[in-house]
Amino acid sequence: MEEDNMAKRESTFLNMFLALFAVTFIAAFTLGFVYELTKDAIDNSKIKAQNEAISKILPEFDRLGDPLKVPDESGSDTLEFFPAYKNDKFVGVAVKTFSKKGFSGFISIMAGIDNSGNFSGYQVLEHAETPGLGSKMESWFSNTEKSGQCIIGKNPGSHQFVVTKDGGDIDAITASTISSRAFLDALVKAYNVYKEKENEISGITGE
Repeated sequence: MEEDNMAKRESTFLNMFLALFAVTFIAAFTLGFVYELTKDAIDNSKIKAQNEAISKILPEFDRLGDPLKVPDESGSDTLEFFPAYKNDKFVGVAVKTFSKKGFSGFISIMAGIDNSGNFSGYQVLEHAETPGLGSKMESWFSNTEKSGQCIIGKNPGSHQFVVTKDGGDIDAITASTISSRAFLDALVKAYNVYKEKENEISGITGE
């Protein structure tokens, strides 16, 4: 009798194991299939959002040159540059930059720098800052009616891109100093690398 019960338990355990294995295999296969099915759509959506961001932050252009990846000042990460031209004349560059100093960590920004070296616009691509506070980055630093907080038409060479609380020239977002520091950190990073590689970046023809 005990041997029968033992055999039944072993049989039940084996059936449970096989069933669990089958469920896990099917779930993994389904997730992989869905990922492959949606991967291109997701990638295309990101490219579309990126191109829309570039078109909003640069002076008028008729084509983009080949993108260029350049190591940041630490040498451990890279920034991506998208030079823009009108009638084959360099009008500015969009820089995909970032900071890891946000209140919630990583912030990604597409910043536009015109051919005079000034910021012509920006789009926040990614962040996890506090809604209603850090998320105000999109409008706060582009408000041309508030010169103390607006970075449009300025650059870190002519203005100190540090919050006024730290002795700089830029007004921080109310109650969101850490997010403001991270935002400015990303822009300074973009500007410094651009100035270091300016000739190389502006000379790209994309042909």
